Amino acid sequence: MKIYYWSPFFTNIATIKAVIRSADSLVKFSKKEKYNVSLIDAIGEWDKYENIINKKIKIIKLSKIKLINYIPKNSFLKSRLSYIIIFFWNFFKLKSLINNDKPEFLVIHLMTSLPIFLSLFLSKNTKIILRISGLPKINFIRHLFWKIFAKRIYKVTCPTKSTYDYILKKKIFIKKKMEVLSDPIIDLKEYRLKKIEKFNFEELKNKKYIIGIGRLTKQKNFELIINFFKQISNTYPNLNLVIIGEGENKTRLKKLSINLGIEKRIFFLGYQKNIFKYLTRAECFILTSLWEDPGFVIVEAALAGVPIISSDCPNGPKEIIQNNGFLFQNNNLNDLLIKFKDFLNTDEKLIYRNKVILKKRVKKFTLLEHYKKLSQIIDLKTS
Repeated sequence: MKIYYWSPFFTNIATIKAVIRSADSLVKFSKKEKYNVSLIDAIGEWDKYENIINKKIKIIKLSKIKLINYIPKNSFLKSRLSYIIIFFWNFFKLKSLINNDKPEFLVIHLMTSLPIFLSLFLSKNTKIILRISGLPKINFIRHLFWKIFAKRIYKVTCPTKSTYDYILKKKIFIKKKMEVLSDPIIDLKEYRLKKIEKFNFEELKNKKYIIGIGRLTKQKNFELIINFFKQISNTYPNLNLVIIGEGENKTRLKKLSINLGIEKRIFFLGYQKNIFKYLTRAECFILTSLWEDPGFVIVEAALAGVPIISSDCPNGPKEIIQNNGFLFQNNNLNDLLIKFKDFLNTDEKLIYRNKVILKKRVKKFTLLEHYKKLSQIIDLKTS
């Protein structure tokens, strides 16, 4: 059975890992290698990941030209222009590939408008699974587009129950087409190796710090955590702030820290392959996002056993944390300050209990659990 994945990208985002691990789960846990799994390379995006992708997964390159090196990046308008370029660059290439190879399933994650539109010209033997990554903004255009093509989509999977309910209320897809499919965020083997990796960042070795992780974009709202840190910096002079991630707001955030006079206590570490060695040493992890679904880094923080303080934003954090962490009102600095004080005043035994509960709860985000559910959706029989 042929299963193809479509997920073009041109910046470091959490969905990349989700796609790789989803494909990996199908070849890792199914017997007799009867599933022919491939990643479609639209613009050269998979080149630098080839060394970590299971060798049993084929990478199908639609072009010899690595368009990813030339398309505009690092701003909202530039990214939208890139989407248009990618759409037309791959229109006939993707159409030809699917019609010639005739995969049974095409799992689509990012820039899904192209394969959905191409469903008009594709064989009905290829079933499209729309994998929603993150909380989608259902504006008029997207609502209309999905509604028009709803009958041509075999299944729609949502990463959380909250998003499933949200989309169901929009009455775009019929209920029998929709499923909750947790992201394959956790690779337990990889985690065991990463958590024991040597911590070699000398500037932080003997320092206490809180940590925020994510793309430096509007969605992640790092301005809030920097302003929060300014508020507590005098009260806790030995505490530092670590920010891990890259993005278009990096320069603005650094300027903000300088303007607030706290730049010497904020460490911008950029993108890190191993965030666990930083998480396990942190006093707590703080998520300030305006929206998440479910929030990959919350899952990773729970797995690492670090206390979590998160914005109660739509849609994923509350579903994961429930009563075993600290939720503050979305984009509310005063409430974040209150919840931080609550965290500091909470009994250590309760903190430990919450860590254990959260660690167990996020096990549903493992590769194996993802495979079990995905195999049911595409009518595969698990052994």
